Amino acid sequence: MNLRTLTTEGRNPATMNLDAMTPLEIVTAMNREDAAVPRAIEAVLPQIAQAVEVVAERLARGGRLIYAGAGTSGRLGALDASECPPTFGASPQMVQFLIAGGERALTHAVEGSEDSAEQGRADLAARNVTPDDVVVGLAASGRTPYTIGVIEEARKRGAATIAIACNQGSALGKAAELAIEVIVGPEALTGSSRLKAGTAQKLICNMLTTGAMTRLGYVYGNLMINVQLTNHKLQERGISIVETLAQVTRERAIEALAEAGNSVRLAIVMLETGLARSEAEARLQRAHGHARHAIEGGC
Repeated sequence: MNLRTLTTEGRNPATMNLDAMTPLEIVTAMNREDAAVPRAIEAVLPQIAQAVEVVAERLARGGRLIYAGAGTSGRLGALDASECPPTFGASPQMVQFLIAGGERALTHAVEGSEDSAEQGRADLAARNVTPDDVVVGLAASGRTPYTIGVIEEARKRGAATIAIACNQGSALGKAAELAIEVIVGPEALTGSSRLKAGTAQKLICNMLTTGAMTRLGYVYGNLMINVQLTNHKLQERGISIVETLAQVTRERAIEALAEAGNSVRLAIVMLETGLARSEAEARLQRAHGHARHAIEGGC
């Protein structure tokens, strides 16, 4: 493929003299370019919303979300996957990642690895993907053979497939069932898709997992009620969440968390319903983990 035909590989007329700019001019130009990213994402919000529903539906079945990509795109998928357990208390198995070149590629450039569609198919096959899973391919160019191979194998196995790319009509988008193609334009540094394209991919990943986890009941209001209290900061956050949602004193919030085995979600249901732990657990189970449903619906 002639890379010059890709939007992400074009030269940006606003930064033709980047090397002659002062530091302030450089960062001002980059900031001006970055401001275009949210506007570009706004144009594909319906597709992103559809993707959120797909991810939530598959996770509710007990399936997994698996990100796949190469280089920057692969690292962004790995970042979002690694943030889900501490943010939502999700199992590390629920959101996973594949990156061309394996985990070494997280910290080292393994450039040639992205050229093998066969390796992408093999890496995906090793995860024993089923129709309960959803696989999200990330590629700024939308043409990365490794990522396309992953998506092709995922479709063959019946998994839901989503593409996130930054070029219109991409090969990756055509390979997936649902294409999210966000056009951010040429980079300030030509071809450096870790910039605007990377930012766009990161923002979309944020939306996918935050949206899906919210739909699944890992969020109450805009608070992380399934946060795991594994350090002092998170313990304080848990206490604050219980205080805020149940409108109790700090002392009562601490007591409730102890009674609930440090489960913020369970502590809130206990306080809001007045139920003992075992009864609150049963109600939460009937509500499929949704605290709001358990409290307001009287499940």
